[in-house]
Amino acid sequence: MPIVTPPVPAAPLGRPRLGWRREVLLALLPTVTVLLLLWLLRLLSNQQLLFASLASSCFLIYLDPSHPANSARTLVISQLGGAVLGAGFHAVLGPGYASAALALVSVIAVMIVTNTMHPPAVATALNFAFRAGSGEGSLALFGLAVGLVLVLLAVQRGSAYLVRRFTPAG
Repeated sequence: MPIVTPPVPAAPLGRPRLGWRREVLLALLPTVTVLLLLWLLRLLSNQQLLFASLASSCFLIYLDPSHPANSARTLVISQLGGAVLGAGFHAVLGPGYASAALALVSVIAVMIVTNTMHPPAVATALNFAFRAGSGEGSLALFGLAVGLVLVLLAVQRGSAYLVRRFTPAG
């Protein structure tokens, strides 16, 4: 006779939806931040793909700025770890699937060991493993961009508080 377990109610996904006005206000900062990053990249580098994962980080921050995956510690360790590991394997093995595979496994291991799960960092590791050698200063520029995302995190947390505090619900 098969054992039947009762269904487990689904947990709510993410944060509760806000009214349209609040959602637009909260989405404004990550959107402006990503556009600013793209503008800076256009001025300083031709490495746009290296920063695609930071755009994902910006919108995860928008979705839930207080989630542990979006803490400053998590962002720094996972994103910079992914960049350094990807660039390191690229330097040793050259661009290709071997460096990408090792970077992927390594950044996941770092995130598990340090309890800093931030999925966009996997894309960072892969991007650097495939492309890191194609421009001088890529790691430094990426570090600067991570700093801008940290500023976004602080501003987004403040904005989320202000939106909750000073706008009517709905």
